[in-house]
Amino acid sequence: MIERVNDAKANSPEDPKPLVLIPVEAEDVERRKRRIKVVSAVVIVAILVAIGFLYKHYTDPLNAKASFDAGTRLLKVARYNEAILSFDRAISYKPDLVDAYLLRGKSYVGEADPEKALRDFTKVIELRPRDPAGWIARGAAHLDLNHIEAAAADASQAIAVNPKVAAAYNLRGAAYRKGGDAKKALEDFNRAVELDPNADNLYQRGATYQLLGEHKLAIDDFTKVIEIIPDLGNAFFARAESKRALGDLEGAEEDHHQGRVLDGR
Repeated sequence: MIERVNDAKANSPEDPKPLVLIPVEAEDVERRKRRIKVVSAVVIVAILVAIGFLYKHYTDPLNAKASFDAGTRLLKVARYNEAILSFDRAISYKPDLVDAYLLRGKSYVGEADPEKALRDFTKVIELRPRDPAGWIARGAAHLDLNHIEAAAADASQAIAVNPKVAAAYNLRGAAYRKGGDAKKALEDFNRAVELDPNADNLYQRGATYQLLGEHKLAIDDFTKVIEIIPDLGNAFFARAESKRALGDLEGAEEDHHQGRVLDGR
């Protein structure tokens, strides 16, 4: 009797069934480990990229300014090749740094390489078309290359941007005169002197008067130039030519002699 009761309890549906363990393959474990490693690596790379971007974002403008400032100093002392290298670095850090292109172009002009200067000045115009400086600089480079029409066109564009920039009239006047139209050139030089009676504008107008045979007016302008820059030998030579044309041989000789003294001849 006792044995039957025990058997009944043993077969009772209320008895818990034994747990069956599902085996986990070793490959699954390794796969999960690799996945965790890959995700971790991606996160780390993303963080490093972000840090690098932020570092570049904050340091590149500082590096660009340092290189630009160095180039500006070198340009002032006519160390053109070194200035170009500094402006190269500045542009590599900040490709939209307009003034770096402008001053690198002027450095190329100093190196007697107007073709490369043209490319930089064109870039200045692309980045800052409403600034007459780019148009004037490119026009001057065109004039160096004897591209007379292109030089006059750039000067006219600068005038259209800002009609009160004397340098643009000076440039266009020089282009017209080089192209053989001294009367048209004189109109621009008159305007340049009106806006800014500096030594260069006065000298260029005097040279144009001289070309037109207006020697008294030429002498007046050359005299004003000498008052502004007393040691400018070319102004004495130019005034001597006009004095000689008017028959003032003694005055011409005196000016010619003073020009030679100033030039160390």
